[in-house]
Amino acid sequence: MTVSDFDVEATLARLTLEEKAKLLAGIDFWHTAPIHRVGIPSLRFSDGPNGLRGTKFFNSVPAACFPCGTGLAATFDKKLLEQAGVLMGEEAHHKGVHVILGPTMNIQRGPLGGRGFESFSEDPYLTGVAAGAIIKGIESKGIAATPKHFVCNDLEHERNASDSIVTQRALREIYLEPFRIALRDGKPSALMTSYNKVNGTHCSQNEHLLQEILREEWEWQGTVMSDWWGTYTTKESLANGLDIEMPGPTYFRKVEAICHMVKTRELHINKLDDRARSVLRLIKVALQSGIPEGGKETTQNNTPETSALLRKLASDSVVLLKNEGNILPLKPEETVAVIGPNAKVAAYCGGGSAALRAYYTTTPYDSIAAKANTKPKYTVGAYAHRLLPALGPRLINPKTGQTGYNMKFYLEPRGTPQRTLVDEYNLDISLLHFPDYYNKKVKDNLFYIDFEGDFTPEESGDYEFGVTVVGTAQLFIDDKLVVDNKTKQRHGETFFNVGTVEEHGIIELEKGKTYKVRVEFGSGPTYTLPSNGCEFFGGSINLGMAKVIDDDDEIANAVKIAQSVDKVVVCIGLNQEWESESFDRPHMKLEGYQDKLVEAILAANPNTVVVNQSGTPVELPWVDQAPCLLQAWYGGNESGNGIADVLYGDSNPSGKLTLSFPKRNEDNPAFLNFRTERGRVLYGEDIFVGYRYYEKLGREVAFPFGYGLSYTTFDFSNLKVDVNQNTLQVAVQVANTGKLDGSEVVQVYISKDDSDVIRPVKELKGFEKVHLKAGAKDTVVIELPLKDSVSFWDEYQDKWSVEAGEYHVLVGNSSDHTPLRASFTIDQSFFWKGN
Repeated sequence: MTVSDFDVEATLARLTLEEKAKLLAGIDFWHTAPIHRVGIPSLRFSDGPNGLRGTKFFNSVPAACFPCGTGLAATFDKKLLEQAGVLMGEEAHHKGVHVILGPTMNIQRGPLGGRGFESFSEDPYLTGVAAGAIIKGIESKGIAATPKHFVCNDLEHERNASDSIVTQRALREIYLEPFRIALRDGKPSALMTSYNKVNGTHCSQNEHLLQEILREEWEWQGTVMSDWWGTYTTKESLANGLDIEMPGPTYFRKVEAICHMVKTRELHINKLDDRARSVLRLIKVALQSGIPEGGKETTQNNTPETSALLRKLASDSVVLLKNEGNILPLKPEETVAVIGPNAKVAAYCGGGSAALRAYYTTTPYDSIAAKANTKPKYTVGAYAHRLLPALGPRLINPKTGQTGYNMKFYLEPRGTPQRTLVDEYNLDISLLHFPDYYNKKVKDNLFYIDFEGDFTPEESGDYEFGVTVVGTAQLFIDDKLVVDNKTKQRHGETFFNVGTVEEHGIIELEKGKTYKVRVEFGSGPTYTLPSNGCEFFGGSINLGMAKVIDDDDEIANAVKIAQSVDKVVVCIGLNQEWESESFDRPHMKLEGYQDKLVEAILAANPNTVVVNQSGTPVELPWVDQAPCLLQAWYGGNESGNGIADVLYGDSNPSGKLTLSFPKRNEDNPAFLNFRTERGRVLYGEDIFVGYRYYEKLGREVAFPFGYGLSYTTFDFSNLKVDVNQNTLQVAVQVANTGKLDGSEVVQVYISKDDSDVIRPVKELKGFEKVHLKAGAKDTVVIELPLKDSVSFWDEYQDKWSVEAGEYHVLVGNSSDHTPLRASFTIDQSFFWKGN
């Protein structure tokens, strides 16, 4: 059947009661139910906030990895973000995916949210516009986008049971507003509900959110799906607007139960038809894409064109925060040392469902080395890992001679006579999930794996090995037991909070000698700890290793190296072990001895550049002493190249902070309320999130929202404001007053001094990125919907309120720098609702 033949109402009329019910839940982790009798295919979903993983956790097909959400939004470039969406849509075609589960567009109430890196910003307008642009690009390729999580899924702590207590004003102005903008501008075909409750009711069965606001007020006609295992009831979720329960097989929507409820008039047939009709609309979008059912997953999109766009996204996301003395850009002839825990590590994405296996990765060290005339000096300086660094890439597979290890799958544990070999893989991946591992000989997900690889140390010394599992595992070096995560297990936060802590073992090894490393793994059913049923999904394992260092000796070594070169690049930050789905960050500080390392290097060499990689803010206690600082996020495949392009001036930095960087965690507006307590989390900061809070209280931050420097300079002038009944037009002249070509972001904020309600000092309501040659100037014109730009949510009227009176337009290049000011007047107050 083609899309032209598919009529939603006619198809609905042909479906039996049982077939309608069948459509309303997934059949497995990634697919919906087909009904081939009437031409309905099975749709394939895939995680996609920053790239398309496809359908596999174990041995997944590599994919393009984009910068994380905060990095994408830091470009402040709507056209570039739409191009990113187009590439995501192309990736979906190559992964046989009809529906992308993204973008993620929740609000960063505070710096510690585990999935903060996945979302775009603390600001609802920037979030909505960025998401809308990406959605538009995705949908242009015939692929359904699924913005998530609707709504207030803004922390990970007890997320399935957490009740977000939020005023209607804050709900509308801060948390729903980005979705309203994105749905209006991007017109996504689907939407995903969040795990949590809002004001007492789970979002996946919240009639006020799903029916009254989403469908009636906003008149959106797309398909609503649950987050994975984010459905909590049968009747209420069906009646109140949830179209698809994911994943399958269903827990709440068994066909017999739904049919019984309809036949006994417990559930009205019209409600069932509404849900099925909505799913059929998504089917029509899928038919439009031309992607076949059960399509093959390929890496055919790993092209120079893909790399070029990913590289531009990575470099344009980098934010230059300080550049005193014009230390940057670096020159190829300068000698340079690259030091730090993120120097030779590809911190390319955050953890959880956003993580994926990239086509390739780039590191800061390798990318800098490719530009420098002489090989950079290196030392790690300080460790910053939560789990020991990946073991797989450090081993040599004895069977292939390539990086990694040989994996043999058996039905019986090691030591069993005549074991049954059922599978064999050669991989270099150290973190492995087995929820989708399948072999017809394996019963009840019970299997055993022997990992074997050779390790040859480059230095003599003590080496620490680590193993964390859902299941059981022991690690041996030359047949000596070094790590035991089998006979005595302890519960930890790994693998979505059902895995063990990482068990460690230390062994002395000699430089140049080759050692046999063997890991004996038992799958989920061998697990000795309670795990909420996750043992039935095959289990998980992570293998790590690092040379044991003396922290003070290593910093002293780093100082010695720093003193021997012209300039130093210190690569610090977090990684996907610290920023991940399923848990929030414990604090805002850099991990381990990183602060001490930076302070020592700054004292040793005044020409030091600090590059921080994190998806959300970190404390920077040494920032006043640092002459040069970059915020580089998690930049995807091209993360290292994007950083190096900015360091050497091949790309003039133009990124802007999507989040305020407070000086301390205690300064942030959600500090007193950022965790679930007794089942609820109080949004006590109300509408004062991010810069709205810091400016209202006059609280100084390390770096303000929207801030970012360039290697050239810009001047704003000639602000003109024109207002009619529906539109606010802002025109400003921007001049590149420096000697290099560059890009600047014009940011438009609105404020009102006299109001019946408390308001922020100002709020972002428009922005535009402009590229100018050195010495050139241009007039930037930004047209904004007037009512969107001036309204607040009136809880008494239950409507948006536009107050009569004077408003101010503030224009600049950050929330802290808006030198141009103009005013306009609205003569008559009015209320409105909808879009």
